[in-house]
Amino acid sequence: MNFIDTDISGAFKIEVPLFEDLRGNFFKIFHKDMFIEKGLNIQWDEQYYSTSHKNVVRGMHFQTVPQQHSKLITCVSGAVIDVVLDLRKSSSTYLKFDTVLLDAQTRAKCIYIPAGCAHGFLSLEDNTVLNYMVETVYSPNNDKGILWNSFGYDWQGITPILSKRDQEHPVLSDFKEFFD
Repeated sequence: MNFIDTDISGAFKIEVPLFEDLRGNFFKIFHKDMFIEKGLNIQWDEQYYSTSHKNVVRGMHFQTVPQQHSKLITCVSGAVIDVVLDLRKSSSTYLKFDTVLLDAQTRAKCIYIPAGCAHGFLSLEDNTVLNYMVETVYSPNNDKGILWNSFGYDWQGITPILSKRDQEHPVLSDFKEFFD
């Protein structure tokens, strides 16, 4: 595994080992010891996946204290522009965002997102599948979001497909529950 720094403190793009033969391929998305070597002693408590059509925007999602969580996002099929927004007041990258292209065709399949950051993505292809591993279980009382187009990222001029929930998130300037 190759951990590559992003422009968000503590977030990493992860290139994973890919093994190919006549049957197809196999790749490892998590190795506990390698994460510990990076100072990330993670215990994943929940895992799920989403399938999205082209031009779907999901986000910008996070959970608040005490149910905040880090995430490991893996692109299993298709491609996304994955977006991370830092909401941690104590971070050197507070209120900054960064993007990573994740796709199923290259080794750039994963991104690690630390707790205290909002996460979203733009699906670039139909039937794009993302796998999510998170540190805490879903908590409706702590489930929050920032309006997808309120923090300065240029979503490439698309007309997005959005859930009702994602359309109703507060804009970043109105959000008050930042992390320490």
